[in-house]
Amino acid sequence: MEDNQEEKKKESRQRPGRFSKVHSDNPFADARSKCPSFFADGNNKPSSYASCKNCGADDHSFRSCFERPRLVSPFKESPLKEVKSVLPEDKKTPPVKPKQQPSKRAKCDPLDSPDDNFVRAGGIQKQARILETMPSSTRTVMIPIAHGTEPLEVVAIITVLKRGGADVTVASVEDKVGVDTCHGIKMVADTLLSDVTDSIFDLIVLPGGLPVGETLKNCKPLEIMVKKQDTDGRLNAAICCAPALALGTWGLLEGKTATAYPVFMEKLAATCATASESRVEIDGRILTSRGPGTTIEFSITLIEQLFGKNKAHEVASILLVRPNPGEEFTFTELSHTNWSFEDTPQILVPIAEDSEEIEAIALVDILRRAKANVVIAAVGNSLEVVGSRKCKLVADVLLDEVAEKSFDLIVLPGGLNGAPRLASCEKLVSMLKKQAEANKPYGGICASPAYVFEPHGLLKGKKATTHPGVSNKLSDQSHVEHRVVVDGNVITSRAPGIAMEFSLAIVEKFYGREKALQLAKATLV
Repeated sequence: MEDNQEEKKKESRQRPGRFSKVHSDNPFADARSKCPSFFADGNNKPSSYASCKNCGADDHSFRSCFERPRLVSPFKESPLKEVKSVLPEDKKTPPVKPKQQPSKRAKCDPLDSPDDNFVRAGGIQKQARILETMPSSTRTVMIPIAHGTEPLEVVAIITVLKRGGADVTVASVEDKVGVDTCHGIKMVADTLLSDVTDSIFDLIVLPGGLPVGETLKNCKPLEIMVKKQDTDGRLNAAICCAPALALGTWGLLEGKTATAYPVFMEKLAATCATASESRVEIDGRILTSRGPGTTIEFSITLIEQLFGKNKAHEVASILLVRPNPGEEFTFTELSHTNWSFEDTPQILVPIAEDSEEIEAIALVDILRRAKANVVIAAVGNSLEVVGSRKCKLVADVLLDEVAEKSFDLIVLPGGLNGAPRLASCEKLVSMLKKQAEANKPYGGICASPAYVFEPHGLLKGKKATTHPGVSNKLSDQSHVEHRVVVDGNVITSRAPGIAMEFSLAIVEKFYGREKALQLAKATLV
């Protein structure tokens, strides 16, 4: 058995950056181990900043290791090991309780249940433990959206916070609940901002995107809410352009350290004490982050502030967050095949009720950034689709309208209940089988490889991966622990925390490595 596994590994085509690993050959690894602040912004190359006067590390991103506490990314270890914090434990944090019996939800929902094979992410430093005095009831969160909002940021924040147990309200700043976000993606808010201006929330999170940054900045009712939030000692958070354009303009960053999307750093520096290049920054009651690729880390940090470290680790493990954020993305490729197209790749992304929102939106967002023609098709009778975490998405067409069309790629999001809905759609299964017969690419993430591809013979003779909670459904489980697997014309992946890597791997297959790396840099993956 071991010999066979070794042969399979040799068959894998490993180019530079292909396999995820802990870079033990990193010349700065020793300095990193001595100081928790080392490479806090996710980089693995020394910068021009002064070396640390305490531990000698070559890079501390503006600050030495003991001048002030810093947030350290918890996702620096192997995805198959239990990650231990490199920081001293907060004395106020209660010890981890013995493992309890799973709830009814956990029994019926393996995608929401901790599993021994999941990533055990840790090491989020508590720097704003201001919620200790709050009652232990459900935390409430408000996320304002407007035309031009970055959809991946919004969807990731909503779904990750809901996984943590937060009661999230999505409020439209526009005069209607329907919002046209970036990249032609339409969403529907829960309510109008005007309907919740008198409500009290434990946390308000401002997403990024253009021109939404200016829209939020100029929204006086939102400014009043956020300022009152700060005065009353509750949490505010912002990502991408919002820290600079909204929080900074409103005077909430005076004397504070914050971060933002790279092109807004100069403007941010004019409104705060220190403009940091960390992927996530906490200073008192203010949390800030940089862009789409940092959103899940940002959201996990928000969960810790609302619910504590244990809950944050639990959610991080379910999502299979990146073990090496900021490093070059990777994937495993076997049986190399060129993916061809004429003029522009034509890509179909089917969605159904209970489809996993991060996975669906990441595919559309990244592939449209690459200038592919992406069609979102609803399986059912309505263009409006409610995802697994109750995000309201709007498809471009019904699947029936494009069932006879040809696509260069058909790629499916997951979701424990969404994937079976896709599998039960005869037209979609027929399209996938025709795709396979023509040797044209198709793919799926999370539960879709197990629930859609495997039962219909679409993985015959192929190596694939899927979500750990359903990996026992694959007949060939030799590659189930790989984050992204490409075997000829089939691409598969595992969970929401890998959705951007999955999408970038598709970009590489169509456009090449250079284009994919450009997008990875632009989105801060």
